[in-house]
Formats: sequence, C-alpha cells, structure tokens
Amino acid sequence: MNPIGGFYSAYDADSLDDKNHLEEGAFYVWKKEDLKRILKEDFDLFSIVFNINDFGFWEEENYVLIQNQSLEEISKKENIELFQLQKKKEKWENQLYTEREKRSKPRLDDKSLTSWNALMLKGFVDAYKALKNKKYLEIALKNANFILENLWKPEGNLLHNYKNGITTINGYLEDYCFVIDAFISLYEVTFDEKWLHYSKQMTDYCFDNFYDEKKHFFSFTSNLDEALITKHYELEDNVISASNSVMAGNLFKLHIYFENSYYEEIAQKMLSQVLPNIDYPSAFANWLNVFLNFSEENRELAICGKNALENSLLIQENYLPNIIIAGSTKPSELVFLKGRFHLNKDLFYVCQNKTCELPTTNFKEALNDLTS
Repeated sequence: MNPIGGFYSAYDADSLDDKNHLEEGAFYVWKKEDLKRILKEDFDLFSIVFNINDFGFWEEENYVLIQNQSLEEISKKENIELFQLQKKKEKWENQLYTEREKRSKPRLDDKSLTSWNALMLKGFVDAYKALKNKKYLEIALKNANFILENLWKPEGNLLHNYKNGITTINGYLEDYCFVIDAFISLYEVTFDEKWLHYSKQMTDYCFDNFYDEKKHFFSFTSNLDEALITKHYELEDNVISASNSVMAGNLFKLHIYFENSYYEEIAQKMLSQVLPNIDYPSAFANWLNVFLNFSEENRELAICGKNALENSLLIQENYLPNIIIAGSTKPSELVFLKGRFHLNKDLFYVCQNKTCELPTTNFKEALNDLTS
C-alpha cells in the first residue's frame, strides 16, 4: 500500500541471484547445497516434507518447496511424533526466512491500477464481513478514499492508473465495474448511502459513455477515447470476471436500491444474449452468478433501527451470496428504505423482487426467512 491508501500493482517475477544476475524466481527457490548447509542433520527429513526431489525440482539446480503430504501422514511413515515434526517445521521455516531476507528482493511495480485496487477493496470488505476485524474496514475505507481523491475526476470519468501523483490513462470499463461493485459492498458494511450514490453516478456515466444500445453491452473503452477499428465488448469471465458480467450484477443490485426498472431491464437483456450461447460454464461463471439473482431463492433484506448496522453484520457472518442488504439507523430517502424506519424498534423486512413480508423484530426469525 502506498502512503495515501492505494495498492501497488505487483512484484517483479525477476530478482538478483547470487551472481547478481536477474533471474525469474531467484528470491523464492533453493539449491540443495544451501539447504544442507542451513538445515544440517535435518536435511533428509526436510527433503521428505518439502520434496527436495524430482517432484520439487524446477530448473538450474533450483528447487521449489512444495508440501504435498500432511504432517500426520509423514509422521507415521517416518516414525516421528507429530508434535516434534510440527516443531521442526516451524524451526525450518524460521531458519529459511532469516536466510532469505539476506537476498535481493523482487522489484516493486509501484503503479496503482484502479480496477485492481477496487478488487482489493472488495476483498477487504469481504474479510471484514467474515472476521469482524475493524482494521480490514479501515483499509477498505482508506483505499476507497484514495480512489475518490486521485482517480475520479470532477468531469465524472475514472482514470486507470496512478503513480507518484500522475495519471496518464482514461478509465476502462473494468475500472468502473469493479469500483461500482466495491462501493456497493462498502455500503453493505457501513450503511453510508454516499457509496451507493457514487455507484449510481458512475453507472449513469457508463451508460452515457460505454453503452451500446444496439448490442445491449458496454464497450471496454469509453467514447472519449481514440476510436478503435472495432469496439471490444468483454464478455467471457476469465481469471478476473468479465467487465460486462460485473456490470450486469451491479445493475441488478442498484435497481433494487433505487427501484430503477431501466437498470433491471438492461441486466436482463445482457443475460438473455449471453445465456443461450454458453458453451462451457467456466468461462461464464460470473454471468451464471448474476443469473441466480433472478431465481426464487434470491432475497432482499432491509434492516432499520438504531442497531441496524450491528444486526446487519451479524447476518453477514453467514454465507448468503445472493442476498441484497440495505439498512439505516435513521430515516432514509433511499427508495428501498423510505418509510421503513421506526425510532423505537429494530425492524427486519425480508423481501423478494421488491415485495416484502410484514416486518419482524425477531432477528432469528429474519435469518430463518433468508435461509429457508
């Protein structure tokens, strides 16, 4: 993380080896002679645990440490007490860490990319939901403010990159879709509605500058960018989800929060074009996840009252991937919450497709309704 809350991109795969030459993986790999020198009489047992053999051999006399058996299995085969083996492994790792710290470290790629920062932001929000470590939320908020202050221009467009106070590339659809998604997630753990309004503002900007009304998809580059021979529409989910599938998911969520039927209509049009053409699901995983929002299992939850945020975080400890959560600790003008706040009660509204059951004050009853 840089001093103002942005995340750097990467470490270089190359670092200086013992001959002062740049070599891929040099920081992480080990030669057998060095391991014998460091580990001494423990080398043979270490070799079994970490595969200093053909399995762990990489290239140029280098080995990658790979444990592919449990310590329980190894302790039985080698007739050594499990706790002794655990202690030895801890000792080995400390020895090797101390030795590795003497090496030249991989070089840092110190640019910050908006889309990657947004992915990190959402990761920290998810970690906070699961583990309740407030440090994770602090980092997420710091990173969100880094994006707002350094990568979002007053004209409404995001920028793609940042380094030492300089930005040089106009934002791509991947920057918008992941920032919108991350800001929605940030709303879910803070109930600060500004994150939803920022998301909506960016979404509307995408309609003005990326959306193709004929194809019903968003192009990868903005209308403000230099025209390409043909426009590119990112549709297949890969290691990172396709920007159009993420946008479809964003539209579905925002249509609930703001009761915006146009957002829902476009999300459905995008899905209707993709689903019939799926030939192998792994390339459309996030599209299928978006499609689940339209299933009968999908729920929405509004939590209103002075303890709304605490109740929300308790609910989000559970794995409820297709639940849309909103809430307020005071009267709200957000369409999904309007008129639902009561000063002296904590109310839970379990809804489906914006149609809500009668509110309950019973936390367990609300949770059961969500999971039944």
